[in-house]
Amino acid sequence: QVSLVESGGGLVQAGGSLRLSCAASGHTFKGTFKDYAMAWFRQAPGKEREFVATISWSATFVADSVKGRFAISRSSAETTVFLQMNSLKPEDTAVYYCAAKRGYILMNMREADYRGQGTQVTVSS
Repeated sequence: QVSLVESGGGLVQAGGSLRLSCAASGHTFKGTFKDYAMAWFRQAPGKEREFVATISWSATFVADSVKGRFAISRSSAETTVFLQMNSLKPEDTAVYYCAAKRGYILMNMREADYRGQGTQVTVSS
């Protein structure tokens, strides 16, 4: 069974930092994790889900709204993807989702092969 489990969310003051983790597990990923593009998306209350960042083994892309503040990375030793979030703003408050797609990049969550359940990030002003 394939699963993506996010962690690291919480409540933080504006200007603070959080590091989200997404642990991928399951037979599908075993030995083939490098073939999957991983991505983070977020959805704020009353808003559409939006792309945050994606990473493959050869490239990373970050949304303009978080560029310079957020960074995505992945571990080669473990099937884990991270989202380092710095200089957080109240408008970053959302549920953050991890997703995976076999391929180069993932920028549309509808194209994901697998999705996590999400982790709440709340930034207070």
